Amino acid sequence: MPGGRLTQQERQQIALGLADGLAYAEIARRLDRPTSTVTREVMRNGGPTAYRADLAHRATEQRAHRRGRTAPRGTQAPAPAHGRDAEAVRAYEETLTTVLMQSGAPKMMSRVLACLYTTDAGSLTASELVQRLQVSPASISKAIAFLESQGLVRRERDERRRERYVVDGDVMYESMIASARGTAHLGETARQGVSVLGPGTPAAVRLENIARFVDFISESIIRAAEQAREILHSRPEATSGDAAERR
Repeated sequence: MPGGRLTQQERQQIALGLADGLAYAEIARRLDRPTSTVTREVMRNGGPTAYRADLAHRATEQRAHRRGRTAPRGTQAPAPAHGRDAEAVRAYEETLTTVLMQSGAPKMMSRVLACLYTTDAGSLTASELVQRLQVSPASISKAIAFLESQGLVRRERDERRRERYVVDGDVMYESMIASARGTAHLGETARQGVSVLGPGTPAAVRLENIARFVDFISESIIRAAEQAREILHSRPEATSGDAAERR
C-alpha cells in the first residue's frame, strides 16, 4: 500500500470518483489507500460537493510551506509520550477531526476537540493549543467559545492561574445530558403545533408522532447516560494479552 502524501493524479481520481457517486471506501480501494485518507482529504478540502483536485493539491502545498516557514525554533509541539509514533498520532488526530466534522462540528472546533481528547492530561491552555495546531489565538478563542456553549469543554484555573480547557468524563456526561434535553425541547415544540394545526389533521398527526419519537429518544439517552456514567471514571479491564505483556 503506498504511503506518503497524495499525488495530484490521485486527487484527480478522487474528484472523478466523487463525480461518479462512489463511496469513500470504493475510491480508497481503487487508489490502494486507507479509507480514512480519502475521507480526510475530501473533508478538509470542501467536502464531497465542492472538492476540486487542483485546489486541494495547491492548498496542501501551501499548508506544508506555511508550516515550514512559520514554525519558530523551540516552539514545536513536544514529542509524544509513552513511546508513541508521532506520525501515527498525527494521522489519528486528523481522522478523529474528520469524524467530528462529519457529525456536524465546524473544522476548527473539531481540531481543538480532537487535540484535547488525545492529550493525556485532558486539558491544555490557549497557548498550548496555538502551538500544537499552529493557528492564531483568535481561532482558538472562537473554537473554545463554541465548544463551551455546546457543553463539550469547561474552563479551569491551574496552580499558575492560567486558564485551561478541559475534557473529561464529567464534561462528556453533561454534554450528553444537555443534548438530550435539547432533543426533548424539540419534542415539546413539535407537540405545540398539534393544537395550532388542529388535532387529527395530517400535519398534526405527523408532529405528534415526531414528538412521541423524540420523547422516547431523549428519555432513553438520559436513562442510558445515568446508568453508564461510572464507565467514564473507570479504567478498562486488562485483557489477557495485556496481562501477558506485563509479565
